[in-house]
Amino acid sequence: MSWRPQYRSSKFRNVYGKVASRERCFDGIPITKNVHDNHFCAVNARFLAIVTESAGGGAFLVIPLEQTGRIEPNYPKVCGHQGNVLDIKWNPFIENIIASCSEDTSVRIWEIPEGGLKRNMTEAVLELYGHSRRVGLLEWHPTTNNILLSAGYDYKVLIWNLEVGEPVKMLDCHGDVILSLSFNADGSLLATTCKDKKLRVVEPRSGRVLQVPALADFPIFQDDLSMPLIEEEIDGLSGLLFPFYDADTHMLYLAGKGDGNIRYYEIGSEKPYLSYLMEFRSPAPQKGLGVMPKHGLDVSACEVFRFYKLVTLKGLIEPISMIVPRRSDTYQEDIYPMTPGTEPALTPDEWLSGVNRDPILMSLKEGYKRNSKMVFKAPVREKKSVVVNGIDLLENVPPRTENEVGAWEWDIRRLKDELSQKDIRIRQLQLELKNFRNSPKSN
Repeated sequence: MSWRPQYRSSKFRNVYGKVASRERCFDGIPITKNVHDNHFCAVNARFLAIVTESAGGGAFLVIPLEQTGRIEPNYPKVCGHQGNVLDIKWNPFIENIIASCSEDTSVRIWEIPEGGLKRNMTEAVLELYGHSRRVGLLEWHPTTNNILLSAGYDYKVLIWNLEVGEPVKMLDCHGDVILSLSFNADGSLLATTCKDKKLRVVEPRSGRVLQVPALADFPIFQDDLSMPLIEEEIDGLSGLLFPFYDADTHMLYLAGKGDGNIRYYEIGSEKPYLSYLMEFRSPAPQKGLGVMPKHGLDVSACEVFRFYKLVTLKGLIEPISMIVPRRSDTYQEDIYPMTPGTEPALTPDEWLSGVNRDPILMSLKEGYKRNSKMVFKAPVREKKSVVVNGIDLLENVPPRTENEVGAWEWDIRRLKDELSQKDIRIRQLQLELKNFRNSPKSN
């Protein structure tokens, strides 16, 4: 396909990227240097979460969106993991619940206080152990509350019912490391990509797999997955490409990890199927990108998508708004159709029993309510036998790594140093109190 824009009737033909002013960015953040192929960033309408560098284990920051500007070095962290944090994802229905996974083989669920953290958080609401190797990916179910998927380097995908704190299904159909997970709109199908160069579409509750060889170029598929409708060649200078699809506008954004550019296209149901629109260019390479949910966008500015770009060298998180240029101050209903909202359509038991429902839609004009609650009936805080599909997932857990042992040793030294400093401070205060009592002024 030609790189030239195809000028035709489209309301999104002139969409452009607008970078937030420096005071609306987040600065001074020690963004992780981990090379895992992930975004290390998650955002919702209230909070921004970023995986950071942290001695002695894994940690991430959670910052209220209104708290822009420079972040102090001692800003409190979520720091309960014993290994590097590899992925973080906000619950789509409860805005202060976030899941994290780590090299320490665990998945953890955290409840962030109103207004953000005031001190380091080390105790998770749930600690979930089922993988025998590090856990690299997380994905919440799009219509069902308390259903979470995790993918590990043991090549397994676990489906967790957080109401009981246990995995209820294991997908063991991959021959290598799983690179991405994505549900369809109602959560009845799961697409995965894998290092074995295969794209799989899985019925997650039954485990039935439809398998398609992955292609070197960027393919677009519809219902028939035997052949792509179209292939788009991307220049060879781009690194790993991350796709972001907006089902409301039918726009596809392609962002290269390690470069600063974001190409975007419009997808149609008829030829040419994929129409190049434009490219947002920036000289600053991106480590990862977080995406704001639709209900967090500024509809008064005709904003249809918003990225949060991680710029590692500057320790900077930079919001980038994708804007439809219009002069009218009224609500633009044609670019904001009804969109999946913040209310779940199903309970875990309903979905696990085979029920499917479309997302509950909301209008961005009317706003939304926050009244969902998360209920945990059986928190899991210890590693134990975890049997799914008749297989004990933790039967052959690999030995602790040198990194984990080193992290423990670092924690022991740190705690000893803290105790030593506190002991010195106690002696100083006791001496000051004794001197005060013995001074003439105190008599």
